[in-house]
Amino acid sequence: MPDAASVHHLASPKRKHQAGYSNLSQTGTITLRQLGVHYRLVEALRDINCEIKPGRLTGIIGPNGAGKSTLIKAMLGLVPTATGKAMYQGKPLIEQLEKVAYMPQRTQIDWTYPATVWDVVLMGRVRKTGWFRRFSTVSRRIAADAIEQVGMGDYRNRPIGQLSGGQQQRVFLAKALAEQADIFCFDEPMAGIDKKTEAVIFTILHQLADAGKIVLVVHHDLGEAMTHFDDLILLNRELIASGSRQTVLSSANMQQAYGGQVVFWLDPVAVK
Repeated sequence: MPDAASVHHLASPKRKHQAGYSNLSQTGTITLRQLGVHYRLVEALRDINCEIKPGRLTGIIGPNGAGKSTLIKAMLGLVPTATGKAMYQGKPLIEQLEKVAYMPQRTQIDWTYPATVWDVVLMGRVRKTGWFRRFSTVSRRIAADAIEQVGMGDYRNRPIGQLSGGQQQRVFLAKALAEQADIFCFDEPMAGIDKKTEAVIFTILHQLADAGKIVLVVHHDLGEAMTHFDDLILLNRELIASGSRQTVLSSANMQQAYGGQVVFWLDPVAVK
């Protein structure tokens, strides 16, 4: 947690948009209403009220222990909420999980499980096909296309435990893509990966947002928060700020979230 002046000179490069999702329509907005989470006697999140909009790449940022991962898990019913709920298209989000693709942190995945890249990505089609039915030709083609999109076509038959950290993240991104969801939630997808894989992942996240999907990403790098995200949710167990990155990344908000004095110099290109 910074306690002295930290100065970041942040510029925002132009996005690189690629084909693949341009014909998809926008989904609705997720609304968080007084969302709160308690772990026994510890208040992990308190009274979170904000909106997560389609067509915008939204990052969740804040210091360690701020409740970033907890927020996504609470939205999806993976941890119990003490108060409030996440609403989507007029109904609780937890009643519509078939519309959500969720990619957990790498540390939460058993990499010793005897599954290949193909096995994992094809599992993204289970909701469409059913647990006890054969995968259709369409589902197999969608899974194969997702593997190619993340650049893992040459590793299709490789056990996931034999992959590097960046390759493993690509595989689970492909699984999420194969689900063809309306809402994509990613918990620290950039943690412990190489720069090339990071660029691949960000490109695909931007493509999803450009297609009108809801894309929500837990992220820890403040510099990248400025250069890659359209909207931000800034937490420290409570909501400090939400909205456009230009609004959220103010010195006052960052001081409240992180403590000490944090100053941002915003490049004129970045704040447009």
